[in-house]
Amino acid sequence: MAVKDRILILGPTGAIGRHIVWASVKAGNPTFVLVRNTPGSNNRVNLVKAANPETKEELIESFKNSGVNLIEGDMNDHESLVKAIKQVDVVICAFGRLLIEDQLKIIAAIKEAGNVKRFFPSEFGLDVDRHDSVDPVREVFVEKARIRRIIEAEGVPYTYLCCHAFTGYFLRNLAQIDITVPPRDKVFILGDGNVKGAFVTEADVGTLTIEAANDPRALNKAVHIRLPNNYLTMNEIVSLWEKKIGKTLEKTYVSEEKVLEDIKEASFPNNYLLALYHSQQIKGDAVYEIDPAKDLEASEAYPHVKYSTVDEYLNQFV
Repeated sequence: MAVKDRILILGPTGAIGRHIVWASVKAGNPTFVLVRNTPGSNNRVNLVKAANPETKEELIESFKNSGVNLIEGDMNDHESLVKAIKQVDVVICAFGRLLIEDQLKIIAAIKEAGNVKRFFPSEFGLDVDRHDSVDPVREVFVEKARIRRIIEAEGVPYTYLCCHAFTGYFLRNLAQIDITVPPRDKVFILGDGNVKGAFVTEADVGTLTIEAANDPRALNKAVHIRLPNNYLTMNEIVSLWEKKIGKTLEKTYVSEEKVLEDIKEASFPNNYLLALYHSQQIKGDAVYEIDPAKDLEASEAYPHVKYSTVDEYLNQFV
């Protein structure tokens, strides 16, 4: 049996990083994480905390018990970053939106190390080269697209991971603001509710990311996670939920004009979440054609992966 690539995950205790770590371990890849010796933050917004209840300290202990190799280092210490990267074959970055520009330091370290077979920059959302989003999301996508162009210009081998909508952020509340469980009385639906969106659990993103990391076909391509049973409109999702609870919800359809107005008036994180919802539910940014020359559709490339469906995900809230 061929020896599997050694994988380094940066941002391993974040909302998606933790799932990539666990998937890497499960797949049998020698797994490394870069950690700083600092306490985790407890100042997470309700929706994020509900979807990711473990603390940084709990996660690191879990990593240790799972055989993960912990490397102490700091993004701002170039020497320690290069040293960490020299120990692995694949680097996966799972930084949050505020640290996107810090990936320039990773690119510089990868270039100096000279041994990396593949770099996954921190995307894990909509395809940043295919979107019609508004601020504050648009400015983040523009920055991510700039990172892509720098990676390509520097000749760093890459895979871009486009997973669209996390169930923990989009489905656990049916894309409603200021609640953390699906509503049982009334629901606000952006637009007409008939635009297809792509939904996926964070755990399945981890699994499919590692599938791509171990797949030579994904080299210098974007991998798109649009799973057939989870490629649904909001009207279809609400209908699924209504059947589960045996009740018809009062539906209010919100015009794009009103959504854009609400985005401008809201503060973070609501303005950011609304802009994400707008991008997928109204602008249809998960609806596009695949270009085989530069894209892979995950469900076609990895049909053996059994994923959690939207229907199954919603069962936990009944």
